[in-house]
Amino acid sequence: MSDWQRLGELLTQQRDRAGESYAEVVELIDRFRSLGRDLSLARALMPGSNLCRELENLFLKAHESVSRRPTQLKAQLIELFRDDVPRVFHDMRATIWITVGIFLGTGLLGWLLVSFNPELASLFASEKMIEEVQRGELWTDGILNIVPSSVLSVQIMANNIMVSLFAFALGALYGLGTIYILALNGFMLGGIFAFTAKYDLAGRLFNFVIAHGVVELSVICLAGAAGIQLGNALVHPGLKTRTMAFRDAVKHAATLLPVVVVFLVGAGIIEGYISPDDSYPLAVRVVIGLGYGILLWTVLSGRIWARNRILYGDSAYTRRRDLRLS
Repeated sequence: MSDWQRLGELLTQQRDRAGESYAEVVELIDRFRSLGRDLSLARALMPGSNLCRELENLFLKAHESVSRRPTQLKAQLIELFRDDVPRVFHDMRATIWITVGIFLGTGLLGWLLVSFNPELASLFASEKMIEEVQRGELWTDGILNIVPSSVLSVQIMANNIMVSLFAFALGALYGLGTIYILALNGFMLGGIFAFTAKYDLAGRLFNFVIAHGVVELSVICLAGAAGIQLGNALVHPGLKTRTMAFRDAVKHAATLLPVVVVFLVGAGIIEGYISPDDSYPLAVRVVIGLGYGILLWTVLSGRIWARNRILYGDSAYTRRRDLRLS
């Protein structure tokens, strides 16, 4: 067995087992150093060759393993929310703006089309819903008389999380599936507001959605940005194989998922208990919606931890990419 094969075997054992023996750790470090010398030689003699790329990929895996801190759940969670999430968010900021543009653009398109052709509402609204709006009623009226807040919240949480994961996973279709989900949701939202505005119900609909909608729409855009990154990794894998580029993109973008899930749980509680309750005035709903949305973006940006420092220019993802290209 060659030194490289043995190193790959050690990395696999480390990944699959909870702990390693002292001898295995020492051997892994020694073989990692030896691989670094072999990689330098391969780059000098055979730049761009298959062997060189294989050694680079093995070196990246070994570098991550050797540099990884000891496993401590509490420390990992703190590092995730304080350091990793802001770094990934900063790396994805351009893609996030693209998804926001897609969502707003299709939302405006939906508004305009339904405003001039109200019959298009049948594309995304059921016949019963259309009849209710035409009678001056919203489908959300009296919803708490049908479903208790506790049950409603759980249903909403599960649905929102599934939609976000779906938008993310469809990035595997070269990003086209994610773009479709973004465009569909934007078009439907714009169309629904245009249709309800025709019957003077848009204000009441806004009153219902504002408390939970800021975070939910933000999460859709975040999930969309993550999905588009998956597609981009398949279209532009760089020096990596498509499989490896896709796997790295999944790992990179999935860093935001814990934040997304936590805030969607909160949004589900708001939508189940506050949004359908007429006792909450509009001002309170706006404060809750904007405040919760600002909290989400503050956590993502790292400003809540005062971590928006120079680290943004040196994310772990960027370091791995630069190492690969060097």
